[in-house]
Amino acid sequence: MTGSPPAEPRTFPFPAVVGSDDMALALVLTTVSPEVGGVLVRGEKGTAKTTTVRALTRVLPPVAVVEGCRFSCDPADPDPGCPDGPHPADAAAASRPARLVELPVGATEDRVIGSLDLQQALGAGHVVYEPGLLAAAHRGLLYVDEVNLLHDHLVDLLLDAAATGRSTVEREGVSVAHASRMVLVGTMNPEEGELRPQLLDRFGLTAEVAAPRDPALRAEVVRRRMAFDRDPVAFTAAYADAETAFAARLATARALVAEVELSDRLLLLIAEVCAAFEVDGMRADLVTARAAVAHAAWHGRTSVTKADIRAAARLALPHRRRRNPFDAPGLDEDLLDALLGEDEPEPDPEPEPGPGTSPDEPSGPEDSAGQTDGGAPEPARTSERAPEPTPEPAAGGSAGLSPTTLSRAAAPYRTRLFTASGVGAGTAGRRSRAVTTTGRTVGAAPPGTPGPLHLPATIRAAAAHQADRGRTSGAALRLVRSDLRTAVTEGRESNLVLLVVDASGSMAARRRMEAVKTAALSLLLDAYQRRDKVGLVTFRGAAATLALPPTSSVDVAARRLDELPSGGRTPLAEGLLCAAETLRLERIRDPRRRPLLVLVTDGRATSGPDAVGRSRQAAALLRDAGVSSVVIDCETGFGLGLARVLSLHLGAEHVPVGEVAADTVLSVVHERRAA
Repeated sequence: MTGSPPAEPRTFPFPAVVGSDDMALALVLTTVSPEVGGVLVRGEKGTAKTTTVRALTRVLPPVAVVEGCRFSCDPADPDPGCPDGPHPADAAAASRPARLVELPVGATEDRVIGSLDLQQALGAGHVVYEPGLLAAAHRGLLYVDEVNLLHDHLVDLLLDAAATGRSTVEREGVSVAHASRMVLVGTMNPEEGELRPQLLDRFGLTAEVAAPRDPALRAEVVRRRMAFDRDPVAFTAAYADAETAFAARLATARALVAEVELSDRLLLLIAEVCAAFEVDGMRADLVTARAAVAHAAWHGRTSVTKADIRAAARLALPHRRRRNPFDAPGLDEDLLDALLGEDEPEPDPEPEPGPGTSPDEPSGPEDSAGQTDGGAPEPARTSERAPEPTPEPAAGGSAGLSPTTLSRAAAPYRTRLFTASGVGAGTAGRRSRAVTTTGRTVGAAPPGTPGPLHLPATIRAAAAHQADRGRTSGAALRLVRSDLRTAVTEGRESNLVLLVVDASGSMAARRRMEAVKTAALSLLLDAYQRRDKVGLVTFRGAAATLALPPTSSVDVAARRLDELPSGGRTPLAEGLLCAAETLRLERIRDPRRRPLLVLVTDGRATSGPDAVGRSRQAAALLRDAGVSSVVIDCETGFGLGLARVLSLHLGAEHVPVGEVAADTVLSVVHERRAA
């Protein structure tokens, strides 16, 4: 150990009480050692995720840059491949504050990685490159709010740059690369959809945050906010000393991290921990080791201890343990303690008093039973969510309700592919045919149309004008902007999959409802894998309920489905009309996303006057609106064929519930061929 570590402020000096110490610690560790790989912060809305990230820039040291370099090259070690270089050894230097670059949800690929002027590249033969956000974030922070709403390929680009420290732009054989070392921070609300596991794994650390339930803490948040609004200058000045001490400690830790030693014995222990938690791949071991080293440096130590490994594992492993989209991230801390065994951590130094604190108060960023600056005890696990309430029966649905039953779904299976008819033009995904930004090239678009360059079409358009433009034999192709053609590509789009589930008494037989829920859960899993939005409408008694408005979170949809009771009459018409209204409103919000309605029913309609006639009218309304539909027929054995008749009125594909599984479809095909 190299002397005593700097005195630790009472809390991380970020201007919020809301949020867990885990978030602040994760941000600090990835700032001390950017090789950790960035931080993903998961939490409900209104928990100061963005505020905390922005506050981090106030305690980062200033950055020395080559004057005039758009890529923030370090004068002491400039990037030899810098597009603005090469820089001479005596290049003029300047200093600027650490930069926080925010990536908007609607950003394009060119905005993220930069763009090339292909007219200049193909015609004049030299590259003109306009830097993107990754260049601006070099040697600073890149903050992506609602990272789960970004398209997967953009998230891939960000994580590649964060992992390799370089960003590359390639267009039609023209390539430009530059350094892009940064601290990547993403935030997300899990209720709005999850990241797929491959992307989750590439974030080094994760932290869960939630608003405190303790009234005293909530009051302290409001008190501080109102104090800031009254006098921002005085409020900021009250925390200036704490911020200065924190910034000094952060700089010391960044300088010390290269000297921290991780022994072979503790490296083997990290491997044992990762193996015991059955995480996939080796990234968990590497991130845990790097984070443990950073944690030791943060505490002023030159040797890693078990306490460092425990702190690192709590942030590096939870999001890597998910086995399917419906698993909640988490970590068994009792198992972690058992694996690590006993450890005698070195005592932390006593804190120096800060604003609103006394020397007698407990300190440390990992004070698990700690208190906030307001003096009120903080709940032991602020990141735990209150359980979601079970959806109540639909308003007015008590009439005609028989005693309800609650069946559970079995394990989901791989379903056959259901698609919307025709060719759409929605967001790239994995379900229905569409003209998208990725896929196979099927044609060329006229000048001014956004999209990737169609090189053969561009050359053909320019070739007819070369003589008029004075081009001589052997000279470069002479291009003007009107020659540029973009590619029309056809791939797959994501859709809105609206599940409409019959939960009436005719479905209440335990085995039938179990089959219905299992089929619906399997369709939700399929929607997750194909990057669809999902919604859930249920009907029973005398009314239908929009149990889940269209969302990207299949986790929430799965929970609502699992809690769905069954019993009562069958208001089929109300269910279809509720679906029609839901799709009408969603078409206004997102006109490019095509819907796929999946109706899970036995086809009976028993609620209200002329129940059958009204159901057929509602089905015709959806058909005339051009909604692609699938009817999952839940009748078993010798049935009445009502769901098949309904599918004709709906213009829908009819699929028995036993044929939803993909392997079942293959079996049926083989049997029919054999016959």
